[in-house]
Amino acid sequence: MPRPTSVAHRARALVGLRSRSVNFTEDEPHSPGGEWNFDTHRHFLAREAPGPPEPGGAWDIARALVRDYEFSDPDRVRAVYDGRDELLGRNMLLEGRFYGLRFDMGVRVTVVIDETREGDRRVWGWGYETLEGHLERGRMLYEVVKDMSSGTVEFVITGFSQSAPTLDPVLRLGWRLFGRPTQLAFYRRCGTRMYELVQARLADGRGAAAERRLDGLLLAPSDARPGPFGRIALRIDHPSSGRWR
Repeated sequence: MPRPTSVAHRARALVGLRSRSVNFTEDEPHSPGGEWNFDTHRHFLAREAPGPPEPGGAWDIARALVRDYEFSDPDRVRAVYDGRDELLGRNMLLEGRFYGLRFDMGVRVTVVIDETREGDRRVWGWGYETLEGHLERGRMLYEVVKDMSSGTVEFVITGFSQSAPTLDPVLRLGWRLFGRPTQLAFYRRCGTRMYELVQARLADGRGAAAERRLDGLLLAPSDARPGPFGRIALRIDHPSSGRWR
């Protein structure tokens, strides 16, 4: 039997995401009495000269990093997806990592942004929504923003989320104890990591990281490596579906 972390397992899981729907409706996050968390986190990355983004500059580098999901903290969340798929509509299998536990969860990219706002803010980014079986319900949006008046380049994370109502009692208790602090720490780490990656690439002149592929699947971030608990970790496949491996 192949291990759950094998390429074959990941490929099957990605195919399975095609039949899964988004696990919330548009009106739920804004309905009275809903226990939803709304987040906006802004992280300074660099400063360019005022005006449009500079070719090969901080905004360009950050855009490539966001496009390829390189900003994610590999100790907390990793992703697998088919690089042949267009970004809009792409299914991604996220692996949440919490000590000896691994949570496989599906998301779908539902928006890609490439625009100028308010006359002087150049924005590029994308966002995903959670699918049935995900540990959470919600939407996350990752954007690179340049203020063309000042030259400031930022990484902005916005979104809303709540724990999935179908979690079993053990996972629900775990979420209440550790979920929100872990989530906020993840956002902070993503901002710090983006700053470090952008600054490193500006210093050495490199562009985006080299892709890491396994039989056509892209693994992100590209510097993620197996950890010491990989072989003994307990994998929970679509945690709110109750399937443990």
